[in-house]
Amino acid sequence: GGQGRTTARPGGAVDQRVGRRGVAVAQLTYREAVARGIAQEMRRDPTVVFLGEDVGGAGGVFKTTTGLLDEFGPVRVVDTPISEQAILGAAMGAAMTGMRPIAEVMFSDFFAVCWDMVVNEIAKARYMTDGQVDCPLVIKSGNGGSVRFGAQHSQSVENWAMAVPGIKVVCPSTATDVVGLMAAAVRDPDPVLFFE
Repeated sequence: GGQGRTTARPGGAVDQRVGRRGVAVAQLTYREAVARGIAQEMRRDPTVVFLGEDVGGAGGVFKTTTGLLDEFGPVRVVDTPISEQAILGAAMGAAMTGMRPIAEVMFSDFFAVCWDMVVNEIAKARYMTDGQVDCPLVIKSGNGGSVRFGAQHSQSVENWAMAVPGIKVVCPSTATDVVGLMAAAVRDPDPVLFFE
């Protein structure tokens, strides 16, 4: 079978291969699926914004946000300073005022520096306001490394979050799961931690 690269933008066409019956079958990598899932939700809902370190022009450390800045511009794809607390604080404020932010914490190891905000602010917003304020946001993070980034860039911390009331935890295992679970996470009225 032959392959031809035709990807033009996030969520656009993907690699093609010829299947057993001579029919072209799309191949979607996990990395491409992340960009596709985010782009799909940004196209569908103008209140969806994306923010994090190096997510715009650089396309993310894992190249999972390549093309988003070109399609959606710097108002909806925001490169932030290296400050997980600032990223999540901005995302929480945006969510509480009607936006649907997707915030990236580059490596899940760095939840340690913003865990209080996740557990005691973001997860509890609805409870603490007696249901008057929702906090519909997605916090996306690379988890488990396996790319030789060392001791502070390769831990799996989803277990930290699994015991916290008020947040949902998602760990998609396939490219197909990524797209569907990103849509479900963005559309959810509660905070979702999305580990890739």
